Amino acid sequence: MFMRLPGARIFAAAARAVPAAAGATVLIALVTALTGAAAVPADVTPPSSPAQVQLCPPPLPAGTTVGYVGLCWSAATDDVGVTGYEVYRLDAGGFVRATTTTGTTAVMGGLTYGQAYTFYIVAKDAAGNTSEPTAPVTATAVTGVVVTPSPRPGDITPPSRPAGLREGCIADFPGTEFCWTAATDDVGVTAYDVYRRTATGWIRAGSTSMTYFTEGGLVTGKTYTYFVVARDAAGNISRPSDPLSVLASPGLPVPGCEVAYDARSWSGGFGADLTITNTGSAVLNGWMLRFTFPAGQRVVHGWSATWSQAEAVVTAAKPSWDTPLRPGESRRIGFIGTYIDENPEPAAFTLNGVPCAVR
Repeated sequence: MFMRLPGARIFAAAARAVPAAAGATVLIALVTALTGAAAVPADVTPPSSPAQVQLCPPPLPAGTTVGYVGLCWSAATDDVGVTGYEVYRLDAGGFVRATTTTGTTAVMGGLTYGQAYTFYIVAKDAAGNTSEPTAPVTATAVTGVVVTPSPRPGDITPPSRPAGLREGCIADFPGTEFCWTAATDDVGVTAYDVYRRTATGWIRAGSTSMTYFTEGGLVTGKTYTYFVVARDAAGNISRPSDPLSVLASPGLPVPGCEVAYDARSWSGGFGADLTITNTGSAVLNGWMLRFTFPAGQRVVHGWSATWSQAEAVVTAAKPSWDTPLRPGESRRIGFIGTYIDENPEPAAFTLNGVPCAVR
């Protein structure tokens, strides 16, 4: 026979009543009070990133022509203990896990002799926490014997590595932006793959056929680290560029406006009311509305703006006593005018040189 302990019911009810903000501290205290044993908090601290990654010539089996790359590094540290390392290799589709090891050396086989490969390494602990990745390291696959390889069919020559990464190439983009010097290839570069460093690896942030890259949806004011590789039509990948750290910027405010024009005519004259709305994201400390009369109309007198007219072009400027026009705010202005034969409405309006929507 099994019995439900009163303490278990008390604990379950109390656990449901604990606010999320109180979290683990209250629950640990409940466990201690009901069972007499302190609960062990979960391990959420990742190991340090492996350091001092270098090429270590692997012990090669005699007589083989298969390519190998050997890497070694300094051990990572962890508050509980490092349980292993994962080594990732860059392919045409992105990084793939090449091998795992519990030591600080790794040998990757099955590679093409003489071809360059790019890797990074992360450390893992027993709780599954992953360290930050190492910087990418590139090595050329070696073999156990001196060989004169048979020519491989097709294009096997990778492009040159992109160089000269720099930011400030695309003004006022909201996010990160940078550019680089074009890579070269014996046939032709078809794309550039851009990789961004995350807390646990290098992910492909995007691909482009241009020599610049932008990424939005990032945290403004945070620094992001990237590298770029060039790719050709045969899938050959260049060595990675030097990494570049870029600060995500907010970009410039986006201008925008809307104008409503309502005119009432009588014989030879008319009155017009205009509503100007700031639909952009910038505060307009000063504003200037312009439009063109299509049939020779003239402004005689206006209000709530400083009015002027040069031939058919009419200008209404913010008066000195008015406050800045903030995003979402509107201003109502108007004037009395004259016409001769007909009084069609202006077809277009601009505010500080920006075309406005008309309603």
